[in-house]
Amino acid sequence: MKVKILFPAIALGLIVSMGIYFLVNPSYERSLEAKYYYETRQYQKAYELANEAFSMDPYNRMASTIMAQSKTSMKYQKYVTQAKEYMREINEIIAQPIISDADRAKIKMMSEIMVDSYVKLAPSVITDKALVQEAARYYKNFEQILEKVSR
Repeated sequence: MKVKILFPAIALGLIVSMGIYFLVNPSYERSLEAKYYYETRQYQKAYELANEAFSMDPYNRMASTIMAQSKTSMKYQKYVTQAKEYMREINEIIAQPIISDADRAKIKMMSEIMVDSYVKLAPSVITDKALVQEAARYYKNFEQILEKVSR
């Protein structure tokens, strides 16, 4: 009868002690905070906290993962921000009654930059799907613009 209670009690004790260690350890505390910022799409802050946690404990896999994912997500965010700016510029050029050869060359160059930049992005399983889809939409738009301008 005592054996039936002893093993579950030991297992429960180990789980509780691991949980306390996880919550009290400053490295894992920072990792949890970094995870929060990652989930709220504040990738720069998440990266900074995860980097801080990783420097405290290089064996903290949670910090390492959040750091890598934040870096990837920041690249996607930067791509989308740049795409929005280029689209705004392209729309201003297109709104003009006459489009000069210099303007066509500018549109072509911006489109080539965005198409080439997208190819360098590499999402992972954890990367925010909405962010990846938004980047893909801009990529397709720039691909179409490049095709039209190159004719």
